[in-house]
Amino acid sequence: MAQINRVLRSINDEDAARCVDVFLRPEGTIGFEEYRRDVEDGRGWFPVGGHASRVFQEESAALEAALQDVPWLRRVVGSA
Repeated sequence: MAQINRVLRSINDEDAARCVDVFLRPEGTIGFEEYRRDVEDGRGWFPVGGHASRVFQEESAALEAALQDVPWLRRVVGSA
């Protein structure tokens, strides 16, 4: 059986062209990644941040790191 991450939180930018997913790995660690999609391209979301291999023990720590490293995320979360 494939080992699949479970998304704990997904936050989209204002245009729904980028998102950050905070996820739980099968072994229990937490990570995050930034994705983008082009609305004209039906292939879906593509990772663009290079953050997926970072390891955190808590969801809050992963989200804090994402807020530091993904500039648009601060704007979106701050307005939520």
